[in-house]
Formats: sequence, structure tokens, C-alpha cells
Amino acid sequence: MPLVKIKSLNKTIQIEKDQSLMTVLIQNDVFIDNPCNGKGTCGKCKVKIVSSTIKSPCKEELKMLSEEDLNNFIRLSCFIYPKDDIAVEVIKKENKTRILTTGITPKFKFNPAFLKKNAVLDKADLKNQVPFEERLKLAFKTHTVDWRLLTNISTTKEELTGIFYENKLVSLKSYKNASLYGIAVDIGTTTVIASIVDLETGKELASASMINPQKKYGLDVLTRITYAMENPEYAKDELQKAIINGLNELINELIKKTDAIKKEIYEIVISGNTTMLHFLMGVDSRVIGKAPYAPVFIKSKKFNAREIGIEAGDNTLVYCMPSVSSYIGADIVSGSYVCGLHKKEKTTLFIDIGTNGEIVLAHNGKLSSCSCAAGPALEGMNISGGMRAQNGAIEEISISKTGIQTKVIGETKGIGLCGSGILAVLREMIKNEIVTKSGAIIKLDKLDKNDYRRKFMRLDGKKRELVISSKKEPIIVTQSDIRQVQLAKGAILSGFYALLNNANIQMKDLDEVIVAGQFGAHLSVESLIGTGILPKEVRNKLNYIGNASKTGAYMALMSMEVRREIEALASRIDYIELSTVNNYERLFAQCLLFK
Repeated sequence: MPLVKIKSLNKTIQIEKDQSLMTVLIQNDVFIDNPCNGKGTCGKCKVKIVSSTIKSPCKEELKMLSEEDLNNFIRLSCFIYPKDDIAVEVIKKENKTRILTTGITPKFKFNPAFLKKNAVLDKADLKNQVPFEERLKLAFKTHTVDWRLLTNISTTKEELTGIFYENKLVSLKSYKNASLYGIAVDIGTTTVIASIVDLETGKELASASMINPQKKYGLDVLTRITYAMENPEYAKDELQKAIINGLNELINELIKKTDAIKKEIYEIVISGNTTMLHFLMGVDSRVIGKAPYAPVFIKSKKFNAREIGIEAGDNTLVYCMPSVSSYIGADIVSGSYVCGLHKKEKTTLFIDIGTNGEIVLAHNGKLSSCSCAAGPALEGMNISGGMRAQNGAIEEISISKTGIQTKVIGETKGIGLCGSGILAVLREMIKNEIVTKSGAIIKLDKLDKNDYRRKFMRLDGKKRELVISSKKEPIIVTQSDIRQVQLAKGAILSGFYALLNNANIQMKDLDEVIVAGQFGAHLSVESLIGTGILPKEVRNKLNYIGNASKTGAYMALMSMEVRREIEALASRIDYIELSTVNNYERLFAQCLLFK
């Protein structure tokens, strides 16, 4: 079998028959950008070939590699199928991404499933030989004591702490060694966030976050489901293992940040979209990706953490929150609860913008929802100069006659565009009439020779491009980039209108629009309105609530009442499949236009 030597990492890997170089790197945990999961459409999985006898680039590869790339022996790893030994250098390193871990938390009554009670047992003597078990029952006012508890506590102790789960005694501790912790988790398609909580006080002691480790199987839900469809023998286990390993890494980080120990973690409450919960539990997700899109489960689930490989206490429970449908998950139910949609008297639209755009409308006591496949473009992926929101990412931009001004994360040199940056660019291109109503970049020959827009534009063959930076590694926006964002815009806005049409109301009838989620929190009103993702009529009705999914998980961790109300709320939300809406194709086409 041929070998691949990764010189930049001093690592050598054996290549199996008919494996692409990209697949080899991913399976061996070598970071490589691959938003399209090897479909050959994103042009991100670049490596430098140090030594090899590989074939010349195919025509698909040539479309995505510049002349400079080719001169520097840069190739796309998804197109390379080594037959002999090969030495490569990985070009990009994985940098820390800006992740939103907080959100607005409404007031609620603390009443966690796990409670701690202290008690002093009556003493036994020769005249009153009451068994230890009976004295436990009397001290803790409980009718039963699991016999296993009697094997794990010294019967000479008279001052004890009892740990109760839903009013059932499940653990005994000595007074001084009884801490009670829980963990709230949001598993998003792009990011995973966890917070460790003192269940007695409700205080969040520490938070930890990461890019979802499943990213190597694709950046969006559908790409990962496609991976599961194409590799039924092992994909389900790989996807589960990736997210479980990620959660264990976050738990270890939380433990290091606090004085907690794993056996004192009694419950983990997890929110996330329906597909992520299927992946987490090792449940077949393929049904979510094909008609009629019926998931395996949507109800809440409760089980021991060890059953799926989560490394916490031996008896740590996991509670997975309820979903509505394949594409309206627990994350959206959490957000709907956090912003009080079920109690709203006003007509309110809730929207979580990410790789999917999920929308819930509250009107006259009814809740209806839909999901739009926005794709990864809005998070900076599938864009020629796209990147995650990390140091070096342009997050804001302005274009005027005097030039192009940028705002860069980390206040360093701009090296690419994150999601908010690509939307800001498009907003400015629309404002400066560089992009037409239909989404086409204007032709240079239509511009007067003194037109200020000329200095920002160039031709790559026959392709028109906007040049943000023309340094050694230029940052450009192509027609393809515009189309990617335009498709996302059309999907979200058409979902917006579909829900309003279903409720027989108009835009003017909306009292409030609530924006949630990691990505939505970093989008300015000007970008949302300026690109047409949201209509102009809601400009003064927007409110941002941050990461409502993790907030919902925290509230469910801290309150059994909240948990019951969230489960009731999930059953109240109706789901509308956009593909079944009359004349949806026409509505979608209208929403593609930049008005």
C-alpha cells in the first residue's frame, strides 16, 4: 500500500486502495477544510505536493485553482488518489473560532431534577436496635431505599447527605463531600457549547466550546446525512464517535476549569437539531435526508451517559430535549421557549439563522414553523474567500468612492470573509449597484471609464469579480459567491413569507421579529435588511436573544417545570413542509431578487 508523508506534521499514513488523499487525512485527524465533503465543489481542501508522481489536474480542479496555486504545486486533496508514495504539506491550520456561548435568560423558578438534602440519623442502641435502612427512611422521609446504597456508605455515619432524583433517593454522601453539578449542552451543526452548573445555586461555573468535530464529514446537515447514506457500513458509528469524543473533551475542559469531579456530575441536558441528536444517540439519520423526511424519534429521551460513551459519573443521566420534526429540532423548541412564543399575545416571528434557517410564527395562540436549507455560505463556507469567524476574518466592510474599508476580527490583516463579512460585502455591492436586481455582477463595459467602481473590479477570463484585497493572496468575491448567498437569502425569505401566507397575515401585521443563534447574533440590522434576507418592513421590529438553544438546555437542567413546559410546547408547534406549499417555486424565485 502507498504511504502519504505529511511533512509539516512529521507524520506518515498508509493509504488504502481507492482512497482519496482528503479521505486519508480526515480519517487520521489531520485538519483539512472540506465544506463539500469531497464533492469537488468548494475548492477548499488544498495541500502542497512536495514529492509525487500524481496525474495532472483534471478540468474540475483547474476551475478552482489559480495559476499561482498550480505554480506552487497546490492541489485539491479530494481529486488526488495516490497510487505511489506521496509527500504533502497541509497549508491551513485550524484556528480558534469565535463562538457565542451566552444568551438572554428569562426568569424562572429553580427546581432541578436532582436535589440535595442533609439529615442526621437517629442513634441506635441496645434497647432500640433500629436497622440503618429504617433510620435512613425516617431521616430522609422516603418510603424506599435502594439496597445498593447500603453497600456504598459507612453505616457508622449519622450525618449524611442524600441525593434525590425526582424525589427518589439515588445516592448517599457524607456531609462534607456532597457537591451537585449538571451540564447544559447545545450541539449545533457548526459549534458545540457546554456549561457546568451548580445545581444548588443555578450558577454557571464555566463554559467551553468547540467547532463540531463532525465538520470533517461536511459543514451542513445534509452533507453529513449524505455521508451516512454513501457509507452505511460505518458512517453512523463514525458520526456518533466524533460528537461523543467532542463532548468528552468539553467535559474534561469544564472539570479543569472548576473544582468539580466527574462522579459529582449528575445530569447532562442536551439541546440540538434533530439530526445532531440522532447522530449523538447512534440512531440512523438517513431517513431525515429523503422523502417523506420522517425522523426516527422526536420525543425527549433519557438514559445513562455511559450507555453512549459519555465519560461522566457512573450514574450520570442524559436528558435530550424534544424536537418537532426532522428540521425543527430541540434547539428551535428551546429558543421558542426562551423568548416566550407560547405566551405571546403579539404576532411574533422567531428565526434562527445558520446552515439551516428555522422559523416559528406565533399568531393568535397558534405556533407554526418551517425550515429552509440556507447552506453553509452564510457561515463563510462554500465561498471563494470564505472562512470561519476567527482572527483574520473580515466581518464588516464598506464600499464608497474613496475606497474599501474593512473591519477584521483580531484587528489583524484580513485573510478571508466570515459569514457576517460576506453579507456585508453583498450589502455594499447592492448599495453601490455593483450587483443587479437579478444578482449578476455588472459588466465593466457598461461603466464609464471614470466610474469609481472600476477600481474594485476585475476580469478573470470572462468572469467578473470584486477585489477586496489585491495583495499576494487576493480576497475576491465571485459571481458564484453571490449566487451561493442569493440561494440562502431566497430560502430564508421564502420561508418567512410562506408562514405569513399560511396564517393569512401580511408583513405589517408582525409586531416583533426575534433573531437567535450563533450566526444571527453577529449580523447587523443593516446587513439583514440590506441583502434582503429580512424585508425592510421589519427593520424596527428586530430583537436579538443570542444562543437560545443552550439557554433552553440550562433552564431545563434547573427546572422540572420548565422541562414539562418545553415538552408541551414541542407538541404545540405545527410544521409546514415548504415543498408542499402551493406555488412555492414561484415564491422562492421572487425571493431570490434583490429589490
